[in-house]
Amino acid sequence: MIARTFAALGILLFAFGCAAAQEENKDGAAASENKDEPRRYESKGRVTAGGKAVAYKVIAGETFIENDKGEPVASIFSTSYIADGFTDPRERPVAFIFNGGPGSASLWLHMGVFGPKRVRLPEGPDDDGAAPYDLIANAESIIDVADMVFIDPVGTGWSKTIGEGKTDDYWGVTQDAASIREFIRRWLVEHKRWNSPKYLMGESYGTTRSAALLEALESGWTDIAVNGVVLISTVLNFGLDATDAGNDVGYIGLMPGYAATAWYHEKVDRSQWGGDLERFLDDARVFATDEYMPALLKGQMAPQAERDAVAAKLASFIGLSESYVSRSNMRIPLRRFMRELLRDEGMAVGRLDSRFTGVEVDGVGENPEYDPSAYGIDAAYTAGMLDYFSRDLGVDIKEPYTTLGGVRGWNWDAEDAGGENAYVNVAPWVERAMRQNKDLRVLAANGYYDLATPFFGTEMTLAQPGFDRSRLTITYYEAGHMMYVHQPSLEALASDVRAFIRNEP
Repeated sequence: MIARTFAALGILLFAFGCAAAQEENKDGAAASENKDEPRRYESKGRVTAGGKAVAYKVIAGETFIENDKGEPVASIFSTSYIADGFTDPRERPVAFIFNGGPGSASLWLHMGVFGPKRVRLPEGPDDDGAAPYDLIANAESIIDVADMVFIDPVGTGWSKTIGEGKTDDYWGVTQDAASIREFIRRWLVEHKRWNSPKYLMGESYGTTRSAALLEALESGWTDIAVNGVVLISTVLNFGLDATDAGNDVGYIGLMPGYAATAWYHEKVDRSQWGGDLERFLDDARVFATDEYMPALLKGQMAPQAERDAVAAKLASFIGLSESYVSRSNMRIPLRRFMRELLRDEGMAVGRLDSRFTGVEVDGVGENPEYDPSAYGIDAAYTAGMLDYFSRDLGVDIKEPYTTLGGVRGWNWDAEDAGGENAYVNVAPWVERAMRQNKDLRVLAANGYYDLATPFFGTEMTLAQPGFDRSRLTITYYEAGHMMYVHQPSLEALASDVRAFIRNEP
């Protein structure tokens, strides 16, 4: 139950150039509409990405997953971008890309950072308002270095169970991974890409999915080895950022993220650190592990003077009053922090991206009305994705498109990874995959202002003994969970992922 409660509150639910750079060509586009067959829409496009003009084919459509009787029981919708001019699969990597939730479609990474067209949000952070929204050619797309397959798991986008299929067979840590593994296997068969370098790229719960996929893909003799995994806003060990009663380590994982948020909103004395954010966060990390964590573990066994000193220092880092921190027993749950930091200004900060703020009518409320960084971007992405599907790719599907929240009753009971009444920890699956695949590399991308999957929780996870640090890269951006909504961070993230695929320093 703990894991489920935290999943509802603490996972990423989500997971943006020159317009003339892309020319969509739908001449000769083909669409399969037989209800007994998977629907399929083909088109062509061209984009200048990474400084290189790339022509590509687009295949948007359904893949049927069958049971052991050969009967279709699920339909997974995906969008594939395959560059022209490559005949040797060894020369062309392929990236399988998905978002998180669980329950989120892949539109965020698709229209936010990797696809050939993206949503352009207001310079901000600021609310996206109402249509019309700007859709522009994406010069940061990675189509220049890899083919891309955007996957919507069952219950998201237009993916669903069919026939005798039951959601219980897909809505769970291992069940979800098994269905995506089968999708990947079928894609490799159809496109004859078994010998291509393969990458998994997931955001938020999508990083959890990546770990479970490594276990599903690389275990057993039918091994589909992966070259690299990109973890965007990582959550592998759910205990390291869950502020539930009795889980003190969650406060340690969050504390430097609180500090970063206070810095951004000028609630700390920046002059003490010479205006240097990196230096400030280094000190916050040291305080979190060397002073804050021992104080929480000692509890009332620590002398009152010691507790008061730690509370005062904590308050100076996270921008709250010393009195509030002391009365909270130095344990400030996430939603309370979101509401308290800017209470005097009548505002709350975002969870996905704490740079965002929202007006709070209730001046004494304990928790924020909602997450300002969620309602600040969702309309633009949904409208942008559906406009792009219908106008550019020729997708003609009348059923509702589930952006987020399509799954209920997720099964967290994953063998060897915790489960019911425990915090799920899939990090050992990544460790094991790295030990058993000498070519597997990992890139973990973090936003400093991400309070949903805080960067220090990721650092603590990846610092455990089983990880080969020589094949692990950790990057940081001055934005939040979806760091790509910030133009400088979008450019940096795309550059880092491109270098990762090329195996450059």
